[in-house]
Amino acid sequence: MQTYLTLIAAVLYASCVVMPAKPRWLLSLVIVLGWTVHGAALGLEISSPNGIRLGFALMLSTALWISVIAYWLENWQLPLEGLRYLVLPGAAIQVLLPLFFPGQLVSIVGKSIWFPSHIAIALLAYSTLTIAAFHAVLMAMQEARLRNRSSVFSNGWLGKVLERLPALLLMERILFRLVLIGFVLLTLTVLTGVVFSKDIFGVAFRWDHKTSFTLLSWVLFGVLLAGRHWRGWRGKTALSLTLSGFATLLIAYVGSRFVFEVILHRSFL
Repeated sequence: MQTYLTLIAAVLYASCVVMPAKPRWLLSLVIVLGWTVHGAALGLEISSPNGIRLGFALMLSTALWISVIAYWLENWQLPLEGLRYLVLPGAAIQVLLPLFFPGQLVSIVGKSIWFPSHIAIALLAYSTLTIAAFHAVLMAMQEARLRNRSSVFSNGWLGKVLERLPALLLMERILFRLVLIGFVLLTLTVLTGVVFSKDIFGVAFRWDHKTSFTLLSWVLFGVLLAGRHWRGWRGKTALSLTLSGFATLLIAYVGSRFVFEVILHRSFL
């Protein structure tokens, strides 16, 4: 059942890439159907009677699941048609990854009933900040296109996509909204992680590479938001800190899990 749902979601997402923009309601309906089926597949992949399945592929798939609904919601208010050709192809590919890299099962036997909430918040935080990083990359390409009309970002398929994006100021406003939401969720992740560390590792606090990179990411995003509020940071400073914060978070979660699962074939926990 899980495999069929995954394949159906991939087909629906891929269909959205080639569908015409009008009628808008039909495209919107197919996106929502794909997102719903994707969510059902994720639910079956992650949850089981004896535990929660985690892995780098599931985290990436969850990030794209959040990206799709975020795009769908924002597209009703803002002209984000260009993002369709970037978000949905990625979602069509990422939804298939858990079939090849299922991750590992983390037992919830004997753990607090609130432990799954920590996992859910962490996934939401990572997903939201993934969208923010993707958004920052688009803004960097937009800026490069404006500075140099003969650049690689001005021609071909990518140039047409970037041309359809909203103005940089509007993109920047969306970016900081995403970073703020992601920072709040990441803060909750750190706090609940401390609470449940004893359940997971048997100690009140475990200082390892994942903890270090997560806290460093939290600091970078906090500095960015503080700088925005007090000093009006924007442009390259905002983009650099956003991507730096995401890179450290990527190393903490997806990078670590990829190395352990795919290269070392060892349990992450």
